[in-house]
Amino acid sequence: WPVSVMKRTAKGGGEPDAKREKGSCIARFFSETGEEAGPELSLPLHLGTEELNTLLNQLLSNDEETPYAFFVKEGEDAETAQEEDRAGESAPIDVGDAQVVEDLANTIEKHSISTEKTLRIVYQPQALFRVRPITRCTGSLQGHADAVLHVHFSPDGQSLASGSGDTTVRLWDIHTQTPITVLKGHRNWILRVAFSPDGKTIISGSMDNSIRAWDASTGKPIGKPMTLHTKWITDLEWEPMHRNPECSIFASASKDATIRIWNVKTQRVMQSLSGHTAAVTALRWGGEGLLYSASQDRTIRVWSPHERKLVRILERPGHAHWVNSLSLNNEFILRSGPYDHKTTSFATRDEMVEAAKSRYAKYMEGKKELLVSGSDDHTLYLWSPTTGKQPIKRLTGHQQPVIQVVFSPDGRWIASASFDGSVRIWNGASGSFVATFRGHVGAVYKVAWSADSRMLISASKDSTVKLWDIARKKLREDLPGHADEVYAVDWSPDGVTVATGSKDKLLKVWRH
Repeated sequence: WPVSVMKRTAKGGGEPDAKREKGSCIARFFSETGEEAGPELSLPLHLGTEELNTLLNQLLSNDEETPYAFFVKEGEDAETAQEEDRAGESAPIDVGDAQVVEDLANTIEKHSISTEKTLRIVYQPQALFRVRPITRCTGSLQGHADAVLHVHFSPDGQSLASGSGDTTVRLWDIHTQTPITVLKGHRNWILRVAFSPDGKTIISGSMDNSIRAWDASTGKPIGKPMTLHTKWITDLEWEPMHRNPECSIFASASKDATIRIWNVKTQRVMQSLSGHTAAVTALRWGGEGLLYSASQDRTIRVWSPHERKLVRILERPGHAHWVNSLSLNNEFILRSGPYDHKTTSFATRDEMVEAAKSRYAKYMEGKKELLVSGSDDHTLYLWSPTTGKQPIKRLTGHQQPVIQVVFSPDGRWIASASFDGSVRIWNGASGSFVATFRGHVGAVYKVAWSADSRMLISASKDSTVKLWDIARKKLREDLPGHADEVYAVDWSPDGVTVATGSKDKLLKVWRH
């Protein structure tokens, strides 16, 4: 069968001669966990991703064709290879940044890879669906009377909520691009809005120190404002659906240095978590039941929230300045819950909860929950917070404060946005540097991933939004349109729509 693949790639006119001039190499396929796939093969260097995909799918005897990304690594010497064979164990491989985009020859030449030893071609499964690139603004949604500070899509991607300096939350129909309703009640800027994992409730946090809950379908307030924080709300985070099927529990963080766990139905505090000595800046509720908090006291704390117990503090070695942002490698699955790119409704609540549980279990197969943090000290740290206090790696390179860090939906990449005007991409498992995206002429405030992890969108002080291609490591689309700084961006979990919010008071919707 490898011969049939090779024959197929050499068809057509005078092209094969030019292709054959590129020569060949000896290579072996490996998974990212270090498992070998098939024997050593002599591969023509003109092979591109399409031919490599055909070959690997046959090697793995896949019933359904799976798309893969390929990374070329220099081979090890014979002694090391023999020792590994004798040990009989496979170790995870850092894929590096030598991704095959055009063909093997181009990749080997570009990254100065020696073909004297057997090459290792590391493969990564990709999303079976492809998100279409965002190319145009399809609507400028007016209504807010002040800057749009936060935007958030519902888990199914069908609704959008925006929070503004005008003290209101607005709920939008994403298909007609018209307002559904205006949620009034707060007395100061809205800093955070968040849909519950089932999409039925919205919570909003404000500079008036209060949290309000709203019915996502009608926009009507649920109960009274939740007002126990003594300073403004900095973050809101729901407990994942697979751990709380009722979707009734959420956590709030505040500048008052405390975290509170609320039941949205009773409007009561279930737990108060104190220990931070300065403002809590970010929260993440993990899939294993732990809550992570970042603070201006330079620490990250790991909590068992329902037991009101501090599990560990991630601080030595740790950040030397304020910690601004946190992200989990499983947060896309936690956010989208039961919804994938095809499913937008369920017959029963039980069916929805089961879908959330099975999606999470499938995603976490053979994985650990990883956390990344970004700080004013210009660095990121990659942690394995469920197992220990020591970081996996310190990620350096930014020249100014790191404002946001985000894992890609598949957990393979980390994107970081910085005041230095750049976006950096890092390996999600090892923390190794992959690429820098330069193009903005002002600070980059926010980034958001496409659902298939193949693209990234960035929002900047320079009033533009930019779309980046991860495989090719370059700008794909420059998207001007806002008249002032772009503070907020979100990419719908279904991959269809991007929303941006700006100081120009507009909410813009972008699509293919």
